[in-house]
Amino acid sequence: MTAEIIDGKAFSAKVRGEVATHVARLKEEHGITPGLAVVLVGEDPASQVYVRSKGKQTVEAGMNSFEHKLDADTSEADLLALIDQLNNDPAVHGILVQLPLPGHLDEDLVINSINPDKDVDGFHISNVGRLATGQNAMVPCTPLGCLMMLRDHHGSLSGMNAVVIGRSNIVGKPMAQLLLRDSCTVTIAHSRTKDIADVVRGADIVVAAVGRAEMVPGDWIKPGATVIDVGINRIDAPEKGTNEDGSVKTRLVGDCDFASCAEVAGAITPVPGGVGPMTIACLLANTLTACCRANGLEAPQGLTA
Repeated sequence: MTAEIIDGKAFSAKVRGEVATHVARLKEEHGITPGLAVVLVGEDPASQVYVRSKGKQTVEAGMNSFEHKLDADTSEADLLALIDQLNNDPAVHGILVQLPLPGHLDEDLVINSINPDKDVDGFHISNVGRLATGQNAMVPCTPLGCLMMLRDHHGSLSGMNAVVIGRSNIVGKPMAQLLLRDSCTVTIAHSRTKDIADVVRGADIVVAAVGRAEMVPGDWIKPGATVIDVGINRIDAPEKGTNEDGSVKTRLVGDCDFASCAEVAGAITPVPGGVGPMTIACLLANTLTACCRANGLEAPQGLTA
């Protein structure tokens, strides 16, 4: 069996197109433009690239983009004051503070200072509680993207056995909650799980989000199962040669051994080009959802959990 490739790049483009269509309708019918504010503290190169990409795609979707770049030594009081300002700005519907923050800043305090209705990352403790209790919540972008791809591939997920490998607050736990809400039978596996291979072999859906390169081999996968690989790991690739400085070139891999898993699975996401592109697409979808809810309008179906 050769697995169907779930193309996250193509699917994310479709989601962004749907967001842009709804944004244009909001502007035309209600005179409302969704706004996303991104706060970057410090000079982390990866964060800078990510923030630029977010800003570009926000504007392409027809939304307002507000970027706030602060020095690495910005005080906690100053950062909290900016967040308070954004909380009270009616033009801002979504607020995202780019993580990680410099070590002198309390990430939990900062995240929980964001108005939960504007918390488009879905990390605020109120949104965590809302998700767990089945209420309207802002849902973390990566799990939401995984759910969208699963729904698109399968239609209904009701009654399917799902195993989530990883128990992080950002992916593993909210992913399990979303699958429960779609009536899956859910197991969370992790580093202490006994006989983890046998646990995974029982799954119709495997979501690998553990952050260990190629941890999941093909013989863990039930024939025909759907594999969603959230992992992004950089490993040495000596077959690609060396860089100018003599270091070995690298390549990106997921948490699953793609080649062996693809021989067994019914469908699988590649790395790169699978889950990754969905994260920003779902950030835009969350901003649209937050804008609709703030204005007493129904959020577009298919773009929410």
